[in-house]
Amino acid sequence: MNASMLSYILFSCLLLSVQAEYCAVREIIRYTQRLRDNSSVSCPCRQTAISSCSCLPIPERGHELACFVDGTKHLVENNESSKPVIERLYLTFQALLDRELCKRLARGNQCQYETKGNVTEFLEKILTTYQEIDKFKS
Repeated sequence: MNASMLSYILFSCLLLSVQAEYCAVREIIRYTQRLRDNSSVSCPCRQTAISSCSCLPIPERGHELACFVDGTKHLVENNESSKPVIERLYLTFQALLDRELCKRLARGNQCQYETKGNVTEFLEKILTTYQEIDKFKS
């Protein structure tokens, strides 16, 4: 094995390890802050009411990614005013889940939660989760 082959193998291993923990942190924080600051996506969470927002899952630790996919999918289907930003978030979460990236947030494909919250609470959970990852990376 020559030196160039060894350096290629080491570079490939490094690239795979970096990709395995790719969580799209900065992108998700930016989009989530944009949505949170947009008052048009805020509505009350009523378990019995049939509203356009209804209640979104506040995930258990380790099941965030699946719940973020479910919640943003619900928002895409039921919220017209911020649809492009919500759709971008949904597609990012879905890609991270499908490609099994960001392992610390995904213990399977099923959303597990103990509570539900309104849109603002859901967005705050996304934001705090990703800010924690960003702080840990720094």
